[in-house]
Amino acid sequence: MIVYSICYLASFFLARAGWYLPSGLALLIAALWLYWRDYQASGNLINLRGLFCLGFVGGQGLSCMKLSRLAGDWVWMTWLCFFSAVVCFCLAYSWAGKTRGSNMDAGPFARKMGRGQAGVTVRFTSLGREKARVMADSGGLFAAIAGIAGISLAAFLLEAAVLGYVPFFVRGVPHAYSYFHISGIHYFTVSCVLVPPLAVLYFLGKSGGRTWKDWAVTAAAFISLLIPILCVSRFQLIFSVGLSVLVYIAVNRHFRLAYAGILIAVMVPAYIILTIARSHDVAYLNGIFEMKNSGMPIFITQPYMYVANNYDNFNCLVEQLPAHTMGLRMLFPLWALTGLKFLYPNLAAFPIYVTKEELTTVTLFYDAYYDFGIWGVMALAAVLGWVCGYLAKRLKTMQNPAGYLLYAQMAMYMALSFFTTWFSNPTTWFYFAVTGAVWFCTEYIRWRN
Repeated sequence: MIVYSICYLASFFLARAGWYLPSGLALLIAALWLYWRDYQASGNLINLRGLFCLGFVGGQGLSCMKLSRLAGDWVWMTWLCFFSAVVCFCLAYSWAGKTRGSNMDAGPFARKMGRGQAGVTVRFTSLGREKARVMADSGGLFAAIAGIAGISLAAFLLEAAVLGYVPFFVRGVPHAYSYFHISGIHYFTVSCVLVPPLAVLYFLGKSGGRTWKDWAVTAAAFISLLIPILCVSRFQLIFSVGLSVLVYIAVNRHFRLAYAGILIAVMVPAYIILTIARSHDVAYLNGIFEMKNSGMPIFITQPYMYVANNYDNFNCLVEQLPAHTMGLRMLFPLWALTGLKFLYPNLAAFPIYVTKEELTTVTLFYDAYYDFGIWGVMALAAVLGWVCGYLAKRLKTMQNPAGYLLYAQMAMYMALSFFTTWFSNPTTWFYFAVTGAVWFCTEYIRWRN
């Protein structure tokens, strides 16, 4: 944390002096250093602490560059909240690993040798006996894939029939995708994002030749990727593909650069097509983003603003919030999933403080500050740090495929910690519930057999 603290202080004083580019660069260096340190210690590309630091600190570094006219100087409380969040997360992560028998820094499939060879680490890849043991139960996994894909497709067809349109085929309506949902039903529609990573687990764990189940799983994965496209949901598509990659790395521990190139070659055109399908042209986006350099290409501007402006939105909250809501914001998943928000609208009737009405993405700690101020930020960071540390420890002995899916979800949330308040989002908890159902399904079928 010494390197991080030095870089953070440098960034703070550089920003105060108006030297925004060096200020952002200092935090980008810190983010890369923190990720690289954790990767070297664990040998795990998707170390949860490393991903959190890379996403949250790196995102803050981009925001500190202030390339948009919407960006302003942050108040000291904003700086203190961001620093405290990283420190509390890292300390809690380390504490979670300091239990007897824990060897978090040895990597997910590492094992210590005997006393005579203390300090020597042997790493077993899952392509050997570890994978065969962990992924042995493909029967329960197949049932989970078929069930989620079938329910998701049925929910999508129901929404399309009731609402009378499919967003991908609507033109001239920039926010048609936002209105494509039926309360309660849409959670089942978007659960399709969990099918492709489960399919990855299925094929990593199977042995033998092709069977009809293999073709069924392939079809389920294809349909599950098609649904976000038809919904014009760039995020759901990226989320699903990202989960699949993270699951593969969690099990296999290797990811070739060639695979990354193929993914980029496929995802970039898909992203552009979905942006066009949303009726978001370049003039529309440039008008919203208000970049200081109007000649900056949109393929740089758009991802930059989806990262950088979230920290400015947090600063707006710090500056403008009249009173804390004492837990009501973070309990929104409870109000939403139980339907209480319809009976008591005041439970969710809180304004959102942002730089611009169209730019509503925020950081992971937005609602924590909304509820309890800096103490809420520190508490949430500590809880998440401990949970991530515990998952990192359990990854070494994980035997249920649902465990890898859960780890991949947490990895995604940590890597995208700059994007939204994941843990006060009801969809996140619905995904956790579905993951729990997958665990139960696979364990039950394994026990019955």
